[in-house]
Amino acid sequence: MNSSSDTSIYPSLKDRVAIITGGGRGLGYEMAMSLVGAGAKVAITSAREAGELKSVEEEAAETAGPGRLIALQADVRSYADCERVVAATLKQLGGLHCLVNNAGRGMGLIHPNYVEERPRFWEAPLEGWEEVVDTNLNGVFRMTRAAAPHMIAQGFGKIINVSTSDVTIVRVGYSPYGPTKAALEAMTRIWAQDLEGTGVTANVFLPGGATDTKILPVMANKRGADGGLLQPDIMRAPILWLCADQSNEHSSERYIARLWDDSLAPDDAATAMRDQHHEKPGIL
Repeated sequence: MNSSSDTSIYPSLKDRVAIITGGGRGLGYEMAMSLVGAGAKVAITSAREAGELKSVEEEAAETAGPGRLIALQADVRSYADCERVVAATLKQLGGLHCLVNNAGRGMGLIHPNYVEERPRFWEAPLEGWEEVVDTNLNGVFRMTRAAAPHMIAQGFGKIINVSTSDVTIVRVGYSPYGPTKAALEAMTRIWAQDLEGTGVTANVFLPGGATDTKILPVMANKRGADGGLLQPDIMRAPILWLCADQSNEHSSERYIARLWDDSLAPDDAATAMRDQHHEKPGIL
């Protein structure tokens, strides 16, 4: 275990409670297991993959003890599901301090081989378009709308929205996925301002490149649009800092996991992965 995930560095994570949507695999799984290993308690969700959820719950019980991680089948496209996740987390884990909005749908719903063929927007199936938008954007709002009142009432909370790289946001053939992440980042910046003075923060977190997860299409030589792939465990070390007290004074910021440097002290590594602030949106 490297120093960035040593539980002694983040004592505030002991029994801190986080919800991670889309936690059954990929980025969500890595973040959930990292937090549980650092002493936190975690609720993970998935809309469809009950088998994956059960597997992660069993693994967490073996490595960290029973009851440290609960798995809840829930769809962020349903506000009733979001409310149920918050209620179950509070009841079973005893609190709620962090929300990691990681659940998302990718371009596979638009075209099965979007990396190579780059579908145009007018070719998109309506059902696929609507599911991507409703999950990646409206789903984040629903989940946060359900969780935020509790955080505000207790005067503490961390909202972490998982995004994508700048180039992907405006990449040809990546609509609607890219635009949903552009909207997510704008929404996060607005929320951070809305939350000023409440003790609740809102930040953006992203891998910093295509990652080797199931969101990518099945292909002979699996790769991202720019070639190489990052491994999902790139999210493990930074999520600890983002959920710990070290990040308390940070809001309306954008963190790129690829830039985290394990050789640095955590606060210095966080500074290194913090994206520069932009005075105005840089989409066009």
